[in-house]
Amino acid sequence: MVICTKNEKLFWYNYLCAMMNTTAESKQHNKQIAIWLLVGVGMIMIQVLLGGITRLTESGLSITEWKPITGMLPPLNDAAWQIEFDKYRGTDQFKFVHQHFSLKEFKFIFFWEWFHRVWARLMGLVFLIGFVYFLVQKKFNKKMVMPMILLFVLGALQGAIGWFMVKSGLVPEKYFVGHIELTTHFIAALILLSYTFWFALQVLPSMNAKVYNRKRFNLLLCILMLLLLQLVFGGFMAGLHAAATAPTWPSINGNFAPAQMNELSPWMNNFINNNLMIHFIHRMTGYLLFVLIFIFFFQSKAIVENSFYNFLRRSAAILVSLQVVLGICTLLNATNKNTFVLLGVAHQFTAMLLVICLVNLLYLTRRKQPALA
Repeated sequence: MVICTKNEKLFWYNYLCAMMNTTAESKQHNKQIAIWLLVGVGMIMIQVLLGGITRLTESGLSITEWKPITGMLPPLNDAAWQIEFDKYRGTDQFKFVHQHFSLKEFKFIFFWEWFHRVWARLMGLVFLIGFVYFLVQKKFNKKMVMPMILLFVLGALQGAIGWFMVKSGLVPEKYFVGHIELTTHFIAALILLSYTFWFALQVLPSMNAKVYNRKRFNLLLCILMLLLLQLVFGGFMAGLHAAATAPTWPSINGNFAPAQMNELSPWMNNFINNNLMIHFIHRMTGYLLFVLIFIFFFQSKAIVENSFYNFLRRSAAILVSLQVVLGICTLLNATNKNTFVLLGVAHQFTAMLLVICLVNLLYLTRRKQPALA
């Protein structure tokens, strides 16, 4: 039997109290950092929606220059507006698509592109100010340094891809931004969104309760990979205005698989530039995604120990159902511009919610329980 002196007992009491205070303080710091990151997640989602509106209203080429500082302000007088309008009138989009535009109509599309760019700058400031504050206050731990650096790299890369995308439409005989560049910009935004959200989950104290199931983890991974493919072809659909090519459902212009979807040469070119092939793949991956998520929903029914996990699996089933319905409605209204924009934005927003839901499920799921030390 070990007998401690009074001084030894006092030492160990003070030591344990200090450890408990340090742990509590660390948890409080992590919670604050997580809230900051989740605010960033919300801002990224708004930015993606603004990008969708910009694309669907054909506003992306209304600002022909990249001005990181002075571009924060819109034209402030009639003369400045006329200068911007004249620059736009030099684009092939104006000459061959929007040649009827008045200055008032130009101001409408200018607003969405300007707002999209300004929101990106505001988002960057929120991340930068938060980073400096937590750094000065010494609230970051060493494990957060590299993920934080990667977060800023992804953000900067996304901005560079955005300008590269705009430039792809400011060349002769191009009426819109390139659909490959548009899709790259869209997917990069979703990667940034998912990474930021995953980072927030890592520092949230409430996300420590895990579900250990190898089969569910592998299935979720397959679902996310399929969703990525689905979103790539969704970007192609938007970039090529493919919805208007076959605004019919359940058939594609009266056929399950139109013969014209194989008409380009070389054959692999159909997967990138053939509207009907892109239609076919986007629809088929959507149906398969729907089936797989419901398989996951029923197979994970036995997991009852984590109520939040069950909330997420139900949410995934609801979101994929809503996404299918919105996709069909968007397609059927492809020739009705105002309705098409509203439905298209709703379709994109639901896709982001589904991404967030599945990423959260994957984070909570582990292949196997760690061995006890």
